[in-house]
Parts: sequence; C-alpha cells; structure tokens
Amino acid sequence: MDSIKIAVIGLGYVGLPLARLFSTKYQTIGFDMNQARVDALMAGHDTTLEVTDDLLQKAITKYSFICTTDLEKIRNCNFYVVAVPTPVDHNNRPDLRPLWEASETVGKVISKGDVVVYESTVYPGVTEEECLPVVERVSGLKFNVDFYAGYSPERINPGDKEHTVEKIKKVTSGSTPEVADLVDSVYNSVLVNGTHKAPSIKVAEASKIIENSQRDVNIAFMNELAKIFNAMGIDTNDVLDAAASKWNFIKLKPGLVGGHCISVDPYYLIQKAQVYGVLPRVMFSARRLNDGMGDYVGNQVIKLMNKKGVLVKDAKILILGITFKENCPDIRNTKVVDIYNTLQEYTQNIVVYDPWADAKNVKHEYGIEIINELSEEKYDAVILAVAHNEFKELNIRALLKSNDGVVYDVKGVCARDEVDGRL
Repeated sequence: MDSIKIAVIGLGYVGLPLARLFSTKYQTIGFDMNQARVDALMAGHDTTLEVTDDLLQKAITKYSFICTTDLEKIRNCNFYVVAVPTPVDHNNRPDLRPLWEASETVGKVISKGDVVVYESTVYPGVTEEECLPVVERVSGLKFNVDFYAGYSPERINPGDKEHTVEKIKKVTSGSTPEVADLVDSVYNSVLVNGTHKAPSIKVAEASKIIENSQRDVNIAFMNELAKIFNAMGIDTNDVLDAAASKWNFIKLKPGLVGGHCISVDPYYLIQKAQVYGVLPRVMFSARRLNDGMGDYVGNQVIKLMNKKGVLVKDAKILILGITFKENCPDIRNTKVVDIYNTLQEYTQNIVVYDPWADAKNVKHEYGIEIINELSEEKYDAVILAVAHNEFKELNIRALLKSNDGVVYDVKGVCARDEVDGRL
C-alpha cells in the first residue's frame, strides 16, 4: 500500500473531491485536459464548490497534491482512476467518447502491474468490453496479464455538504480476486464508512445504474400524481403529508429531474436492455414523463395567468434559479431551461435570476442570459424553480406588478397562501 501512487483522470464534480481525499494518504496527481480548470485548482479554488478552498489549499501545501495537463507527470503512477462524464447524445443514446479518450490517456502511460479503476456511470459491460480494449490497444499490454482493472462507481451528490466523498460507502470491484482486494483496500483506507466489495465488475456497474434509475422511477410516480391531483384541484403536498403518516410510506416529492445522473444514466441501461431483447417499459416511461415536466410547469403558469386575466403575450416573467438543484452551481441538464423555452413561445421578456450559476457558462450551454443580482423591477409572473436559500428569504409576491400576478412554486417551499400554483 505504501507504494501506491494515484492519478485521477478528470477533475470535475467526481474526480476532484476523490483526488483531494486520496492525497491525504497517497501521493496523488490530478489530470485534466482543461488548462483553465487546472490553473484555477492550483490557485486554490474549485469553481464547482465541491471542495472548499481551505481543503484544496491544504491538499496542495500539506499533501503535495498537484493538478496537471502534462501526461508525463502521471506516467510514474501505478493506480489510475478514471472519473470522466458519461453523457448521452441528442437522441439519448450513450456517448462513450469521454471514456474512450480517457482510456487512450491511460493506455499511453500505464505500465506492467498497474491498475486502472473506472468511476464513471455506465451500463454493465462497458469497463471490460469498451474501455479496457482501448487501454490494451494503446499500451500494447494485455489485460489481466500485464495490467489489471477495477470499477468503483461514484456516488457524489453535487452541493451535498453532508454526504461528502469521505463519508460515502463505496462499492468496489476488481478484475481478479487479488485486484479486487487491492482496490477495496485503497478505497477503504480513506473512507469513514468503508466499502462494499461486489463479486464482479459487471455487478458493480449494474448496482450504480439502478441507484439512479430507481430514483428516476420513484420521482416520475410523484410527478404523475402531481399532474393527477392538480387536475382534480387537490394539493399534492397535502396528499403526500397525509400518506406519509403510514409507517412504510416512502415520502418523495414531485419536481424537475435534471443534472448529470438521474436524468441521464437510465438511458444507458435502457439502451443495453434493448440489445438483449428486453424493452424496459417502466424506465422508459419514467424518463419520458420526467423529461416533460419543464414544459408542463411552463404551461401551468400560462394557464394560471390566463385564469387571472394576466396577458401572457409579451408578459414580463421572472424565473428564480437555473441550476439543476438548490445551493449548487451545477447547470448540467437543468430542466429549468424547458420552462424557459415553453414560456418563450409567448414572450421574450423573461428574466432568469440565479446567484449561484455562472452567467458565462449558462450563456455558453443554453444561450440564455441570466442575472446574478436582483433588480427592483416588477413582474407579471414569478416562478420559483430552484430552492436556493436566498430565494426562501424573498418576499416573492412583492416582486409582482400587482396582486393579479402569478407566483408558481416548483419546489413546494413557499406557504400555500403565497402562491397561485405549485407541483
């Protein structure tokens, strides 16, 4: 264990917290292709806010943690961890290009006896069938003869300051029993709550993807209930509070399902299931329902405005929040954009206010201009789309032009008498 030298490939929401944690016990180098990202990290600041400046600077100064874009600096490592995104394309088909490219990177530097561990969420079989052949081809080494592999799925929850990486119980696995023990020992040595060693890499891959798929299906059921009860004029939150009085009722809430995990990962299993001749109807229906909730919210707001006599055409509308979740700068796959696009069919006077999101990133990803500070302007409708702490302190009705304006609460955090509608 003393000879372990770790390189973490990909320094985003997953890779950086893990690399920082590993650096407290092992010589660790973070590798990323983005020079601006590396420069910011070496200056002691993580723009994702997953690692505090104090912890990052301590890792750099006390534990000699470094981040680099220089491939040569990770050549002498012997334990490679791949933590790159696994997106889908515009047809919701798995896009494995980041994994292939990261595997090529590993293949250029891996040596005999080294281990590569993948953390990216994938369908069962990707590590052994898609990634490791790339490492073999580039390195000229033979898998399970010259080098070995493991899989330990990430469980990072962006913005969550309670379930931080060191407190997460991690699933581990390896390509041989001996390597499985090694991978498990390395992770176990830095985790407070230990590990669960899966019997195979495929089992570990499958366990991760059903974690997110299960949540997707459960939230889809809540969203379907919200649509039903809204149509019936019943407050969904009141129904859930009443049902939760039973000891075995699992209380979840309806909402927008965005981000890089729950709204993306199920497509990986959906696609692979169909290869085996299985049509995953429940998962597919859940994805379709959840993907449509932004449009549903936008149309609900329009309906309320019409009922209250507020002219929708060219109305001035304020959307509070654009990140995919509260108290977090992560804008990946945010469904607030769908609300914006639905409303934009009727008015161009839409203001998006989010003190957490980076305006340049939002403009680059979605072509939407946002503001980071709220002006004294008044609006015909206000939509609380993200439950940032800053928004909970706002007098939202005071932002309206008149009492006839509409307040819609997507997150269900406002008092009932303060809003005109909510999920």
